[in-house]
Amino acid sequence: MFPKVTPQKKNKRVAGKTSRQMKFLCAFNRFTRRSFGEGGHQIDHISQDMAKILIVDDEVPIRRTLRDILEFEGYEVDEASDGLECIAKVQKEKYDVIITDIKMPRMDGIEALERLQILSPETPVIMVSGHGTIDTAVEAVKKGAFDFISKPPDLNRMLITVRNALDRSELVNTTQVLRKQVKSSKGVNMIGDSGPILAIKKMLEKVAPTESRVLITGQNGTGKELVARWIHEKSNRADGPIVEVNCAAIPAELIESELFGHKKGSFTGAIADRPGKFESANGGTLFLDEIGDMSLDAQAKVLRALQESKITRVGDSKEIKVDVRVLAATNKDLRAEIAGGRFREDLYHRLAVIVVQVPSLNERREDIPLLIEHFNRRIADDYGHPPKSFTPAAITALQDYNWTGNIRELANVIERLFILCDQTVTEEDVRLYVYPNK
Repeated sequence: MFPKVTPQKKNKRVAGKTSRQMKFLCAFNRFTRRSFGEGGHQIDHISQDMAKILIVDDEVPIRRTLRDILEFEGYEVDEASDGLECIAKVQKEKYDVIITDIKMPRMDGIEALERLQILSPETPVIMVSGHGTIDTAVEAVKKGAFDFISKPPDLNRMLITVRNALDRSELVNTTQVLRKQVKSSKGVNMIGDSGPILAIKKMLEKVAPTESRVLITGQNGTGKELVARWIHEKSNRADGPIVEVNCAAIPAELIESELFGHKKGSFTGAIADRPGKFESANGGTLFLDEIGDMSLDAQAKVLRALQESKITRVGDSKEIKVDVRVLAATNKDLRAEIAGGRFREDLYHRLAVIVVQVPSLNERREDIPLLIEHFNRRIADDYGHPPKSFTPAAITALQDYNWTGNIRELANVIERLFILCDQTVTEEDVRLYVYPNK
């Protein structure tokens, strides 16, 4: 129940208020008269769970008025006087909803909204402004605001919007939990229990939950991409995207546009603004495969992006903040590439915080029976047929083979045997269809 305000106290509080503050306070008075009788008795109130709400406004009376309303509704409320204080609080605390003004000193609401989308994208942000226009509202919603309310607000609408925002937030959290459960049951799995694979798994269990960059090295076909996906799914960014870029497959003149995006008209064929892979991976993981094939010019810009967490689209001067964890992979000896002047040493040290050397299949032959079983079942599912049987002699023959193409070659070989052999794959089949003709 709110305390009754005597006329003397009311006049003292109203003195010195701006017209905008007066309108807001009048709206509050109308709301309290609807919610309480003239004698101050509550008419209707629905209790809420103790959700935490941050109010951001440079005018103290407005913050306090909103705080009174929301606290009476059962919410826990915190305050910030501008966008900078808002960002500082969000870095330390978790809020269920943020309500922010737009015009404020030091950092306005729109800029704060942009930073919040990087810092806490799952938190609904309600924009409230006395200077709002349709264009402002559209801009706020496009930048990620949950809703836009003009001052003085209809406070019943304000409360409904807060409840809707909390419902959305709860739905997002539930969805994230379900996604994690699905990923844990159907996620990436590293097949094998050999010494080298167990050592990698043990290392990745420690590395994955951190924000450290990882350089994954190894021959072609050893499963470097699988390692990158495994790190992502075990990380705190698992709910975000993992964006893959094959640096060897993109022409040198296009790699910069692919990574950083471009502005319309920046080059022939740039018919529209286009975000790059860094922006697409915001809040998640960027996997730079075959980074040893990247041009020196592109390396310099990737280095800057890693140092400053900012990128600039081709043909534009505006800097865009990005929040990505970078994983990189290569089949080259980057130390030799550095010595030959083909790779930047400073970029190497930025990327190689943790180095994971993926063993070749020849170095983990004891895993081949498990891999045969895995590919056999997967191919059987794809073709809609029962899995094949492999005789012990056939498995031994596959273990003795020289796997220059590593796991990728093994997968192709199992598919070949699945198609060409009878229900049981024998040693003779392996020697006929796998071993080179002498």
